[in-house]
Amino acid sequence: QVQLVESGGGMVQPGGSLSLSCAASGTFNGINAMGWYRQAPGNQRELVATATSAGNTVYAASVKGRFTISRDNAKNTIFLQMDSLKPEDTAVYYCYADVVRVWGARQGYWGQGTQVTVSS
Repeated sequence: QVQLVESGGGMVQPGGSLSLSCAASGTFNGINAMGWYRQAPGNQRELVATATSAGNTVYAASVKGRFTISRDNAKNTIFLQMDSLKPEDTAVYYCYADVVRVWGARQGYWGQGTQVTVSS
């Protein structure tokens, strides 16, 4: 019904950059909030950044100033530009979408995750 597909993960040296994307497909009327979570080995999943359809954004303190989230509403896609990456950014990054279904219900969906590794 609704699928989120992430891409853009990989390995980068500290100080480097990566860009992630997440495209939502399926049957729905819109996406209220869409964003990124991450989960490092041994840790709980945590918020990274979110964006509303209106363009309001929220960032975790640990990534503010280094990461930038953006949305292309027409394509139901979000992006995460990650600059000045640190080893502690290493995690599986998951896309999340708060989807408005055609009948008006709001449902949450997760992508499968993409690995980001920051290491020298």
